[in-house]
Amino acid sequence: GMFHKRLYKPLHPEKYAGDPTNVIMRSSWETMFASWCDKNPAIIKWSSEETIIPYRCPTDDRIHRYFVDFKITTKNGKTYLVEVKPKKQTVPPVYPGKQTKRYIAESMTYIKNEAKWKAAREYCKDRGWEFKIITEQELGL
Repeated sequence: GMFHKRLYKPLHPEKYAGDPTNVIMRSSWETMFASWCDKNPAIIKWSSEETIIPYRCPTDDRIHRYFVDFKITTKNGKTYLVEVKPKKQTVPPVYPGKQTKRYIAESMTYIKNEAKWKAAREYCKDRGWEFKIITEQELGL
């Protein structure tokens, strides 16, 4: 079913770059990742949806704003932008033999995500950061 937005209350609010009383999670996986950032001593700063990257979407050829799930800074001075996504949304959808509504919708989502992630990689490259996509595999689910 639908996941309702929920607030995440950091145990270490001083590590949160942004308003620690307004950390909104959109999925249980995001909540797991937030909790990991919060508790991990190797992460000195983190934020959620505070980094906005403009990108051109091929589906409508317009500029949109991509709110990246997470930005984290580690003890060794590295910065990462992190997207938390189901594995199946990170690969092209399997063609079911005909153009079903679902297949078209999944294809559009994939095209849009690819454009977002390409923009994020370039944005990171310009800044000496790294872009990472975390799925249920990395989360150990």
